[in-house]
Amino acid sequence: MALGWYELKLAKDGQFMFNLKAANSQVILTSELYRSRAAAENGIASVQKNGGDEKNFEFRENKNGEPYFILKAQNHQEIGRSEYYSSKAAAQNGVNSVMNNAATTVIKDITKS
Repeated sequence: MALGWYELKLAKDGQFMFNLKAANSQVILTSELYRSRAAAENGIASVQKNGGDEKNFEFRENKNGEPYFILKAQNHQEIGRSEYYSSKAAAQNGVNSVMNNAATTVIKDITKS
């Protein structure tokens, strides 16, 4: 099965962030903003370590009732979050996709693009 990849990029304010993308290029997890490349790379390592275990995911709903999930590290800090989904089942599919793709070691660095 083809794995996805991490896309390391710069946010508009010059901070670093990453997306985990599935093999179909869809973003399945978005990180917080990091002040340094090294911190963002540590965030990727944390997703690789924690993203394969369903107990590290927490389901939530936004104010419009749309479900989404967050991925937490073992210290309970948020590592990344999903988009908003149309149903809890769709959000669960998103978790399954993160679990299937988190271990990838492919990192596409587009900070220089």
